[in-house]
Amino acid sequence: MLSFRPVRAFVVALLMALPVALLPAAGAQAADRTVQGGRLDWGIKSSFLGYVTGPVAQGSWALSGRAATVGSQFRFHSATGSYDPDTGAFRAGFSGGVRFVGHLKADGTHELDLTISRPTVRISGGSGTLHADMTSRAKGSGKVTSAAQVPLATLDLSGIGMKGGGSPVVLTRVPATLTAQGATAFAGYHTAGTPLDPVSLSVDVKAAGEAPKKSPSASATGPGDGERATDAIQDAAVDWGVRRTYREYVTGPIAKGKWTLSGGAQDGGALFRFPRGKGTYDAGKGTLDAAFAGSVRFTGTELDLTLSKVVVRVKDGKGTLSADVTDAAEGSPPRKAVPLVTFAAKDFTPKDGLASLTEVPATLTSPGAETFGSLYAAGTAMDPVSLAVAVAVDKKAELPALPDLGSDASPSATPEGRASASPAIGRATGAAAPSSFSSSAGTGTYVAIGAGALVVAGLAGLTVVAVRRRRAAHTP
Repeated sequence: MLSFRPVRAFVVALLMALPVALLPAAGAQAADRTVQGGRLDWGIKSSFLGYVTGPVAQGSWALSGRAATVGSQFRFHSATGSYDPDTGAFRAGFSGGVRFVGHLKADGTHELDLTISRPTVRISGGSGTLHADMTSRAKGSGKVTSAAQVPLATLDLSGIGMKGGGSPVVLTRVPATLTAQGATAFAGYHTAGTPLDPVSLSVDVKAAGEAPKKSPSASATGPGDGERATDAIQDAAVDWGVRRTYREYVTGPIAKGKWTLSGGAQDGGALFRFPRGKGTYDAGKGTLDAAFAGSVRFTGTELDLTLSKVVVRVKDGKGTLSADVTDAAEGSPPRKAVPLVTFAAKDFTPKDGLASLTEVPATLTSPGAETFGSLYAAGTAMDPVSLAVAVAVDKKAELPALPDLGSDASPSATPEGRASASPAIGRATGAAAPSSFSSSAGTGTYVAIGAGALVVAGLAGLTVVAVRRRRAAHTP
């Protein structure tokens, strides 16, 4: 009679080894990765914007925290958070806000007054929610309430696989629906279940152990000879977006143009940074006379305007931003040191080695109005000015970082069961096709499944052999 003890022992050993074989290969398990840098583009709800600025509410909206606009969408910036490619868990918080006001009352307040800021996208277990800080005035009662990170909208992630992605993580036009909590915070202007504008985002993901990237800022340069009559300027930068509607005009259907930065100027989405300020600063008097590097050139149909050699002067609580102006479209000779805007600078004393003004309202001058082809009259509110000066008394003083919009959106993983020209997390538009992508996290999973399948197949074969042998032993 055939003994089955060796076979049984071997089967038991394989069964005990099966859980180990089904685990990902060593080193394939990916740790949580850090989200650093990126943007979220969201129009909130286009019909609501139309209502706010229309003939009924007769209101307006304004940006804060360096938020920007991209077409009809608001752009929030400088993403931070985490991403787990093994589970698909994702969290990204963004900076910036937008305030809507309408229905002006006799006392100067607005019946409609809603602020949405610091949106955060959270995804876990295949479901997603957009949270935001919200301040609103209740419709009717006028009671003002504020709440942090209200679950404002649910996100429809149908067909989107969040596992195994690389960098950047990209989501495109994800449908959003107003939640009950969001409807309350929306002050009754929309009910729960109302479709909102779709949400798009692109964020950079830093792999475990990867050094964090340095936030863009002005390069430190010491003042030149003869510039130490007062406090020495260690570093300085001025941020100014010119005017949002002007940027939209340049890139819109009329001018069909663009802007180009050179000489060290940097693009922060809603603003341009002119760095490497050099000049004099008197902390006691609160005066500044500094020149900055960089230029911006706007080009388009019948448009070729360059602003360069930006200079900021502050005296007696008032600031002026000037620039050299070259209007190649007109063919006129360059104009030197044209005062473009003025702004209030009442408190410009240094704190911890940094003297700064943040998003100070700016007003267009008469020469500035001429610079922009009389598109705007003198006295028009232009984009706010932010000014930062690090003085040499504190070597640790650093200028505020620019808004971090992340890298250019490029694919990183594939929507499940949807076509994609190349791997990317997001909502694809092609016909259905098998997903295909590779990542360090995914490889371990595939290896484990392959090993598990081989073990199971081997066990099945051994079982068949054992049964056949058992039957043979009892057959006459």
